[in-house]
Amino acid sequence: MTAIHEVAIAALSATTAGAVTAAALVARSRRTLSRSHAQTRASAAAEEQRKIEALQQLVNVRLPSQALHLRSAHYPVPGLTDAGLSGTEFAALLDSLQELFAKAVLEERQRVDAAARAALRGACMEIQAKSYQLQTDLDTLQQTCEDDETLQNYFRLDHLNEQLVRLVQKAAIVTGSWPGLVRPDTHLPDIVAGATSRLHGFERISVHSKLRTDTVGVVGRAAEPIAVACTELLANALESSRADLSVEVTLLQTDNGAVCIQIDDAGKGMTTEEASRAARLLAGRQQVLLTELGDPPALGFAAIGQLVADHGFQVTVDQASPYSGVRAIITIPPALVTSIDPHTAPLSAMSPIPAPAPRAPRRAITSDDPGSASSDSGVLPQRHRRGRRVPGLEERAVPGGHPPEPEQARDTWDAFEQGIAAGRAATPSDIRNEDRT
Repeated sequence: MTAIHEVAIAALSATTAGAVTAAALVARSRRTLSRSHAQTRASAAAEEQRKIEALQQLVNVRLPSQALHLRSAHYPVPGLTDAGLSGTEFAALLDSLQELFAKAVLEERQRVDAAARAALRGACMEIQAKSYQLQTDLDTLQQTCEDDETLQNYFRLDHLNEQLVRLVQKAAIVTGSWPGLVRPDTHLPDIVAGATSRLHGFERISVHSKLRTDTVGVVGRAAEPIAVACTELLANALESSRADLSVEVTLLQTDNGAVCIQIDDAGKGMTTEEASRAARLLAGRQQVLLTELGDPPALGFAAIGQLVADHGFQVTVDQASPYSGVRAIITIPPALVTSIDPHTAPLSAMSPIPAPAPRAPRRAITSDDPGSASSDSGVLPQRHRRGRRVPGLEERAVPGGHPPEPEQARDTWDAFEQGIAAGRAATPSDIRNEDRT
């Protein structure tokens, strides 16, 4: 009986000890599990907080920076700041969201830009039509006017209208329209003379022709586009240099059949950034949004780029002029160059005279040459000063030094007006002049 009792007590003690041990183990396991759960919750909360911060960065920083970057590449787009999220599915989703945002912004900008271009193009066509009609009326008034003062006023109005046409014309070109004028095959000097006459400050422009012949012309389909490009480059040259400095224009022929219009100014030149942007616009390889042209928009280079893309000539502004300014060059390929008979279609009076042919080398006069010395050996040959002769001056001189007759003065004015008309050498397009209903 005692033995059984002792065994029972021992078993009970062992059971109790086991229970106590098990309870201790369970409690320990619970504490461990609790700590693990706490760490898991803390880790999950920390990861959730990091994702929230990444989303906040996307909304507040990355997306606005992306919108600015689409406007100008000078604005950088920051990446994900939390390196711990790099390479995760969450980071990939954020990048995809940013790409979708950029695509949506571009599509909306292009839609708005297309609508703005259409509205501006329609307005430009209306203004162009009225300007051409005004130009025709002013030409008629100039032809019939007999009062000198009134005629001068008509000339000023005509020049002001030419400047208005230029501003509207380049805006129309940027919006996808054509220049609005149709020219026949035109002498290259006449194109430059016409481009010069459209500008305020044209008296500062000096044109020199180094063409080897007076038959160099441009085919009709490219004459007005090249005139527009020349006008805009001359306008930039005038605006970038002081009012007391001249702009030098040189007409050149190359050995490969191309001809060039070289424009040199004495301005401050362009920075590397400005030159890079100008080269991108002048290349005409990609469409430029109106919002990228500034406020107010600078349309000149964009219009030239559009014409370059449409007609195949080249324009560069990446060289420095001899005066530390900018040298702009319009290169007209042989496909756009033609020959024009100056007798059938003479140059205008305002065009520069082609360079004279080089003189043949003179043989030095020696004492053995007949007539090299006076028949009287005691008298030395005399040298006489010769004034520089201006081409055409003798023809224009008044015989006997008398003032011109009224008929001669009238003929002079007629020749001047014909020179202006030949400088334009263009007819208005078929744009409708009547008002839209």
